[in-house]
Amino acid sequence: MILRPTKIEDISRVIDIINQAKTYFKNNDIDQWQDGYPNEETIEKDIENNEAYVLEEDGVILGTCMVTIHGEPAYNRIEGKWILNCPYICVHRIAVDNEYKGKGLASTILDQVVAMYPDYHSVRMDTHHDNLSMQSFLTKYGFKYCGEITLKSGALRRAYEKESKLFFMSLIFLL
Repeated sequence: MILRPTKIEDISRVIDIINQAKTYFKNNDIDQWQDGYPNEETIEKDIENNEAYVLEEDGVILGTCMVTIHGEPAYNRIEGKWILNCPYICVHRIAVDNEYKGKGLASTILDQVVAMYPDYHSVRMDTHHDNLSMQSFLTKYGFKYCGEITLKSGALRRAYEKESKLFFMSLIFLL
């Protein structure tokens, strides 16, 4: 499996995966991604900014995410405290095709994201208060809850951080 930059021709598949996540959220009364976001325009902008990625195996796109090292404005103010005060990798919109859920692909995505940026020692993510499956994943993966952030829309999100050095230590022991 490889995490590679998303291409324009991947957008329809990425949107299919995102729409599966939107349906999951709706069916589980999670008010996340229910307002049209993210959409094709969002993914196109991520591609233009070189921040869109897909997880692919044998030519099949299994998952998607957005990754930036340019900061997240909403993370500048946190009701709580970040673990580290340094440049960080920010991961948004991880989504895995329903057929491949439960196979550790979100972990694979994060492992490969961290490997792309070996000089960064922090990974930050946020999630909706009702998205208990993502909160559980983040905790299992070693992220620590740091507090609440407020999005530009005014929506509150739970903020998490993990020291990425720990990713490499676990990868070394797995090899």
